[in-house]
Amino acid sequence: MSNARTARFSRRGLLAAGGALGLGAFVTACGTEDSKDGGSESTASAKSGPWSFKDDRGKTVKLDKVPANIVAFTGVAAALHDYGVSVKGVFGPTKTQAGKPDVQAGDMDISKVTILGNTWDQFSVEKYAALAPDVLISTMFDSAGTLWYVPEASKDKIAKLAPSVGISVYDRQLTAPLQRMWELAESLGGDMKAAKATDAKKRFEEASERLRKAAKAHPDIKVMAGSASQELFYVSGTNFSVDLEYFKALGVNFVEPPEKAKTGGWFESLSWENVDKYPADIIMMDDRSSTIQPADITEATWKKLPAVKAGQVIARSPEPILSYDKCVPLVENLAKAIETAKKVS
Repeated sequence: MSNARTARFSRRGLLAAGGALGLGAFVTACGTEDSKDGGSESTASAKSGPWSFKDDRGKTVKLDKVPANIVAFTGVAAALHDYGVSVKGVFGPTKTQAGKPDVQAGDMDISKVTILGNTWDQFSVEKYAALAPDVLISTMFDSAGTLWYVPEASKDKIAKLAPSVGISVYDRQLTAPLQRMWELAESLGGDMKAAKATDAKKRFEEASERLRKAAKAHPDIKVMAGSASQELFYVSGTNFSVDLEYFKALGVNFVEPPEKAKTGGWFESLSWENVDKYPADIIMMDDRSSTIQPADITEATWKKLPAVKAGQVIARSPEPILSYDKCVPLVENLAKAIETAKKVS
């Protein structure tokens, strides 16, 4: 398998379509499995150095002092922001065509960061160099350690300017990358004893228990994770995705396309004529700006789906912002939907 060819197809085509976080699905067969237990090696505070952090590739970044000029994938920057850690530059979906903050920007003030690229394969190396970066941080959606949204064509130039840290969001439950982001934020000077951080973690645990109870009380409620493009409807499997793997572990009854029907193990593509292939009581729809949102779907076959007619469609974040504060509503919304859903399938 050619990594370059498959990466181009999966990253451009599948991300644009919104059907899945495609790179991991294709390069997994070519990569080697990394340990899922990264572990922070940092003992530094924000006021003094040195600083070190072992990422999920097993690579340890060591610096003389805690990084001040941080550049990160937008979703990572949003998570760090929730823990009181600021970044200088971001790359990835940051603002919409209307100029408003993208859903993946969270609570960041996007006017105060340098946007190096807002779409796929867009990354200004010149702007990046001008920021004099100390470290670049991104997530990883494969076992090969590929940094999300770092362009293949310029990754070597980017790598020469600063060390990088990768947090894996591939084939593990949501709690794992949440803990890793917590450790990373703490190493970068985040106040993890602040009420905002500790309260959010407690609320996440409470929401998770609520979802567990809801799933146990309503085992017959079938949930489908979907994503929409102009041409196709994508039904996601629960393998590989941190949110779906976690929800499944809590007992949620998901629609699961057969492996032979899934692209790279991630999802099954359906024509709009066949969007009713899998009966579902609740549909979770991809909330990323690269996808068509439920209110804008005009297909008659979609409108006829029992879950749609019953108003049992909720948002899903396939690329969740990895702070407890931002993940609480994801868990709570699914719990509420299961608690109140009518059996329509």
